[in-house]
Amino acid sequence: MHLTVIAKAPIAGRVKTRLCPPCTPVQAAGIAEAALADTLDAITAVVGGTGIRPVLLIEGEPPVFTPAQFDVVPQRGDGLEQRLRHGFCELGPGIIVGMDTPHAVAGLGAAFGQLERGRDVLGLAVDGGYWAIGLERTDHDFLAAVFGDVPMSTSRTGVCQLRRLHQLGRSVHMVASTRDLDTIADLLAAAANRRHGRLGEVARAVAATLG
Repeated sequence: MHLTVIAKAPIAGRVKTRLCPPCTPVQAAGIAEAALADTLDAITAVVGGTGIRPVLLIEGEPPVFTPAQFDVVPQRGDGLEQRLRHGFCELGPGIIVGMDTPHAVAGLGAAFGQLERGRDVLGLAVDGGYWAIGLERTDHDFLAAVFGDVPMSTSRTGVCQLRRLHQLGRSVHMVASTRDLDTIADLLAAAANRRHGRLGEVARAVAATLG
């Protein structure tokens, strides 16, 4: 099995564009870089000694701070639905997480036991999306049914994905919901919550410049 982060290379003007303005593209890229670095560290801690494969599923070039033990796999497809589908098709059973929630990744260790027992995994985000999805079955037809026509990046994405899994007869283990980082409100919340790690430090530094 694998624990994979799906991410974009943290390049100014290409990541976290919903933060701009009031953030500058350089600030937004710095936030993305900090989030990804913390998430890679969190995955490393979860998979250590377990035999679970750590993977970076990336759009663009992998950053230089990517740990050597990570397999780097390029994203394929247009849009998140296709990229998730192709990712699972290539990687097999496991869990894919976003790059914004390193604080929640640490709680995923027990979720692999659920996958081994034939259950899928889903972690909802407070904005209506989801930050983690784990699939025990990854054949082509099943993946097409799981992700096909599920609206991505909306306030209904999480509940629609959960409903689809249930429609396919899947048992779903829900992991803790959390807040990801897409908007200025999310950034200010991360700064106010005294989040640890690089992301917390960058969020507080950027928030201080916004007045």
